[in-house]
Amino acid sequence: MMLGDLGAEVIKVENPKGGDDTRAWGPPYAANKSGDGERGESAYFLCVNRNKKSITVDMKSEGGRKLLHELVAKSDILVENYLPGKLAKMGMGYEQLKEINPRLIYASITGYGQTGPYADRPGYDVIIEAEAGLMHITGEAEGEPVKVGVAITDLTTGLYAHGAILAALIKRGISGRGQWIDCSLIDSQVASLANIASNYLIGGREAKRMGTSHPSIVPYQVLPTQDSFVMVGAGNDGQFKKLCDRIGLPHLVSDPRFKTNADRVQHRQELIAELTRRLKAQSTAYWLDLLTGAGFPFAPINNIQQTFDHPQVKARGLVRTVHHDRAGPIQLVGPPVKYSDFEPSIRLPPPLLGAHTREVLHDVLGYSEETIHHLRQNGAIGPQ
Repeated sequence: MMLGDLGAEVIKVENPKGGDDTRAWGPPYAANKSGDGERGESAYFLCVNRNKKSITVDMKSEGGRKLLHELVAKSDILVENYLPGKLAKMGMGYEQLKEINPRLIYASITGYGQTGPYADRPGYDVIIEAEAGLMHITGEAEGEPVKVGVAITDLTTGLYAHGAILAALIKRGISGRGQWIDCSLIDSQVASLANIASNYLIGGREAKRMGTSHPSIVPYQVLPTQDSFVMVGAGNDGQFKKLCDRIGLPHLVSDPRFKTNADRVQHRQELIAELTRRLKAQSTAYWLDLLTGAGFPFAPINNIQQTFDHPQVKARGLVRTVHHDRAGPIQLVGPPVKYSDFEPSIRLPPPLLGAHTREVLHDVLGYSEETIHHLRQNGAIGPQ
């Protein structure tokens, strides 16, 4: 989808029998306003499939494989998420396709990668969150391990894959050759452990769940107020002084227990108790007003409605309205990056299943109507 936002023509190859599993991941579903009697598309599918064309192809059929080989010959990039070796059995592995198109960039996204003892295991986001350390460090200190509220390992892996594909395109511009990108959920999740991984590898320190607090910075966490909560981040000694001055606790700055960040980490519980007593004396609204302009980061804990009502979110134009063939006007979160000389756009709504099969076969591959009809009759492509 991100490549599509940047202007790529993206062709999504789906199974004629139901297509992408996420089409059925609901509720909620968008209302069907077309009157065709079909169930509306899932909100889950709609959020990650803009700027794509959908074709339905039976890859197990001879005609389906042939048309996909012809499509590969004309393509720059192929992205797949099958178990290692499965596509090769259908004639769609990298070694087979690079013979058709040596410039092809072939990106494989799997749970565990193409090599190693777990390579043949399937992997979902939440499974890798559990297995690669993230769930162990997420949650309250005395609570059970919990997953992150969104499929963050999937998202992180997608971002790594996106960067890898762009790097491979640059490399191809130099060498003239494509390559195989091996991107996995477990590799991406381990890499995303960041400072937690470094604390273990460098310091031998096992991580633990800490709620919203930070192992190496204090205060840097959610604190309770009279009626809800506020997130405070004092990342250095100067910001800590500004926090204490603004909330009326200037004496804490000279307290030897709290003079440096290292001191504050050592005496975390005492400091958090002092700050909590003070913040609980007033409402969140009071503190948000008082802390504005203080010179350190802070924020309320917003729900989703408050997030989309946020003046900064609105000012940045993050929500776009798109016309969907079945749901009518729908709202989607648009591209999040701004460019000085280019504006990513939503050119196509999330597609109906197989909506572009004829278009791609006719316009890209040059198939005649007779050939398309023959493929449809033989089940090589879907009936759409």
